[in-house]
Amino acid sequence: MFGGDPDCSTVRPVEAAPLPQPRGPLSAAVISALRRGPEILPPVDGADPYGADLQLALYCLYEMHYRGFAGVPDEREWDPALVTMRVAAERLFLDALRGEIDPSDEVGAEIDALLVEPVDGVGPSWHLAKEGERWQVREYVAHRSLYHLKEADPQAWVIARLEGPAKAALVTVEHDEYGAGDPDRMHARLFADMMRALDLDDSYGAYLDAAPAETLAEVNFMSLCGLNRALRGALIGQFATVELTSSPGSDRLVHAMRRLELPEAAVAFYAEHVEADAVHEQLVRRGVITPLLAAEPALAGDVVFGIRASGLLADRFGGHLLRCWANGLPSLLRPVPA
Repeated sequence: MFGGDPDCSTVRPVEAAPLPQPRGPLSAAVISALRRGPEILPPVDGADPYGADLQLALYCLYEMHYRGFAGVPDEREWDPALVTMRVAAERLFLDALRGEIDPSDEVGAEIDALLVEPVDGVGPSWHLAKEGERWQVREYVAHRSLYHLKEADPQAWVIARLEGPAKAALVTVEHDEYGAGDPDRMHARLFADMMRALDLDDSYGAYLDAAPAETLAEVNFMSLCGLNRALRGALIGQFATVELTSSPGSDRLVHAMRRLELPEAAVAFYAEHVEADAVHEQLVRRGVITPLLAAEPALAGDVVFGIRASGLLADRFGGHLLRCWANGLPSLLRPVPA
């Protein structure tokens, strides 16, 4: 070991996830092309923009910009046929979102609305805090693993697309997300620790085959905005939604886990977010959004779109969970072993 180098004895080997099982003709074509190489891909026209087939196809295409898949050459990331299909699928997804969301450039009003906590809210964190069961907590964490095991990575794409104070403030938030220099405090690592404490598989992508379309769509929206410079304002809106609403939601999840007497190691991830995201709220509001819009006022409508699209997709995800749980059914496509 060289002098001053970090201790690498606990560094984990990087292991890509296996390719998932397809859920329709689009995802089947994408998975086949990733595995075997370029081929003629079907058009996306007519596909359900929120459906499992298109969302899984998009997720697989986006994942090539993150860790890729086992057995898939890195060069597939920029295969022209796959990129062309990704763009077409993105447009279908984006058009569907824009069709459901009323446009506005009133960012201040949108931010103020995010800061109002309903007295008796409806959603997975409220349900889990009040009456959730252990198996439901474990399911919720399995769903969230698709994002939190790469937490803050989609938002990192926007750093190079910002300037001045907005960039500096965003990097400050990202620095905290990545453990402020301590790899054991990275939020993705804390989430993996929580998964192990709950007897869940903390392998990257372990629950991809079990994740329904509603789970995939939330993560895909982050990747969509992060990888497209034209959507940099929307990504800031998405990031603001997470940071401004995370602290009270995390507090409810801490309450749920302690009510159910789950291991304290499982509580640490959300306990960290109660405090950290309260600070991040101020940084994102005043440090990122205010100077961003001062420099690029035309992005106001995109910021609002990012906030509203995030809310819409979160409502779809939460609605799916609550409907399943109300009927005593698993919300994952494959039940988590007890």
